[in-house]
Amino acid sequence: MVNVEPGPVVSTRRYHAVRFYENVKSLSQIVAAFLSQGFAAGDPGVVLATPSHRAAILRELVAGGVDIVAVQRSGDLMLLDAEGALSTFMTDGNPDAQKFTISMREAIECACHGRADCTVRMYGEMVDVLWKDGNRQAAIRLEILWNQLANGQAFSLLCGYAMGNFYKDANFAHICGHHTHVVAADGTATAVA
Repeated sequence: MVNVEPGPVVSTRRYHAVRFYENVKSLSQIVAAFLSQGFAAGDPGVVLATPSHRAAILRELVAGGVDIVAVQRSGDLMLLDAEGALSTFMTDGNPDAQKFTISMREAIECACHGRADCTVRMYGEMVDVLWKDGNRQAAIRLEILWNQLANGQAFSLLCGYAMGNFYKDANFAHICGHHTHVVAADGTATAVA
């Protein structure tokens, strides 16, 4: 199993990691490990991903022994479509801060379903959808909105970006600068300086 973080750092409210992935298999393994560790700690999970990535993540969770039916039935695992979620807060090609905050707070509150001291583990690739569409400014704005939301909401966020979109692009440092950690291919997380 992939170790997403050394120690308890992911359970803190200020964990906003990025994984630049090369293939869906490696990404889904890391996301499944991230969510599984949360389930073991009693934390719910929210996945904001494309249909094929949601399916791959579910396969990895099942392979890791997670009872998918039970965690979904209990509300501890919410599967949301990345593009559908984007449509709730995008206005003229840019994320609307107020709509984003309302939409993501609702998702977090729904996942916590009334529990106190609830930290939601979230995997999101809405930024990757925007980046792939060539809307890099909106992707960066969305990263900023996630960081602002973290000031008042308890969640740990893992973002995924397809590596193929960066081969001709030198935006790694810029993207990493909006995150607290970068997750390597083996799943270990390194703090961003």
